[in-house]
Amino acid sequence: MSAKSVAQRLIQLKRPAHLVWNPVSGQIVQSLPPTRAACGLPGELNRHGRVCVQIRVLGSVDEPFTESKLDGLDDILAWLDSWHVPRRWPAGPPLPYPSSVAEQGSLRVWAKGGHFGNSQVPGTREGDPGPIDVHRIVGEHAEDLSVPRPREGREQTATAER
Repeated sequence: MSAKSVAQRLIQLKRPAHLVWNPVSGQIVQSLPPTRAACGLPGELNRHGRVCVQIRVLGSVDEPFTESKLDGLDDILAWLDSWHVPRRWPAGPPLPYPSSVAEQGSLRVWAKGGHFGNSQVPGTREGDPGPIDVHRIVGEHAEDLSVPRPREGREQTATAER
């Protein structure tokens, strides 16, 4: 199956993702610019006021895609870096299927930003991507659950208001 055919099918279903990626062939197809909301998440999660890039990966919940080649990953990460998507996986590794279907995504964790499996997004009822090795994607920051530090300007304003 090609990334192009999956991207075309998602457009037909009115559920386009920003990118569709075949990690074995390295084929990457961009369907939407990151400034436009995709349609693969429930409710208003597509429009939380920050970049919310949705990437569909060709694979199976039974055979995690991180157990094979990840051709094209460096290009995708560089592109996400240019949009300031943090290289962290705040929800920790996704659960294996079918346990992942029952996983309840947390809005608090979602608000931290970073990378998430579809099963970790609040309100979803899908089990993908299964038990992928998130360290192969984001490196040692995979389980960084630390609270983001305030921006310099905000910290000064908050201190001045007290």
